[in-house]
Amino acid sequence: MGEDWGHFDEELERARVAWLYFIGGQTQQEIAQRMNITRLKVNKIIGQVRESGSVQVNVSLPLTDCIELAEKVSARYGLVDALVVPDLDDYLEQKRVIGEAAGSLASELIEGRDMGVGIGSGRTLSFAVRSLRARPKSESWVVGLTGGVTSGSATNTFEVATAFARALGVECHYLTAPIYCANPESRNALLLNDELTDVLARTEIADIGIVSCGALAQDTSLTQIRVVKDNLDTVLKRGAVGEFMGWFLDARGQAIDHFLNDSIIALPPDKLKLKPISVLVSGGIRKIPIIRAILRAGYVNRLVTNEGVARALLQGPR
Repeated sequence: MGEDWGHFDEELERARVAWLYFIGGQTQQEIAQRMNITRLKVNKIIGQVRESGSVQVNVSLPLTDCIELAEKVSARYGLVDALVVPDLDDYLEQKRVIGEAAGSLASELIEGRDMGVGIGSGRTLSFAVRSLRARPKSESWVVGLTGGVTSGSATNTFEVATAFARALGVECHYLTAPIYCANPESRNALLLNDELTDVLARTEIADIGIVSCGALAQDTSLTQIRVVKDNLDTVLKRGAVGEFMGWFLDARGQAIDHFLNDSIIALPPDKLKLKPISVLVSGGIRKIPIIRAILRAGYVNRLVTNEGVARALLQGPR
C-alpha cells in the first residue's frame, strides 16, 4: 500500500510540474520555489515528460487532486460537470488557463451538433476561443447574451461572440443595444424594435450558454460604465455580491431590487437555468461570493474554475 501511494505522489508531482511548465507558462525556477523542490528535479521531470510523449498539444497526465475537487464541487452543487485547473499567481495567466480549459470543454459539447450557442463577455471567455476546435453543423449559430458597452474592447460581448462564431464557422447575432439603458422606460422603448426582440428570443432558445461573472470592484470593465459607476454604492448597499451577465445578484443568487436590473438588455439568469447546457467560466478569489451565489441559485449546470475557488466553494454553508 505504501509503495502505491509513493508512486501516486510521484505521478501527481510529475503532472503538476508538467502542467505549470507547459500550460501555466511558469519558469523552472518559479515551479521549484512553488513546489519546494530543486530546480534540477524540475528540469529532470520536464525532460522525462517530453521523452515519454505525455506532452502533445495539452498535458495528458491527469491532475488527480483537481479532478477530485471538481467531483466534490459537482456533487455539492448538483452540477453535471466541473473542470478545475491549478492555481497560478499571475492574475491574467489564471484567466487564460481557465478560459482555454473552457474552450476545450465547449468543443466537446458543440462538435458535430446543430445548435445555438449563447456567449457572454469578459476576458476569461475571450481566452476560450484559443482552444475552440469544434466544427458544429452549418445550421448552427452564435448569439451574444448581453447588450454591449460603449467603449471597444476585446472582452466586449460583441467581440467575444464574433470570435466564437468565426472559430466555429457559423453566423453571429448581436443584441445591438447598450447593456444598460438610462431607465426602464428607455429599455421598454428599445424593445419595440422587432430585430432586437428577435435576437432576445434567440438568446432564450440557444441550446448552450457559456458565461462568466464579475466582482463589484472599481477596476472591472462593467463598473467603468458611467451609469454603473454612479450607482455602485447603492448596488452594494442593497446586497449585491457581484454581477452575472450584467445582472446584480445577492448572496442567494437573486437579482437585487435596483433600477439597473430593470434597465438591462440581457438574457435573465432564470432563462439560462432552463438551457440543457450552461457553463460558468470564472475564477479568482475575489469572485468567490458571486460564483457561490450563481451555483446556489442553480443558474448553471457546469463550472470551469481554479483550485482556490473550488476549495472555497466546499467550505461553509452551501
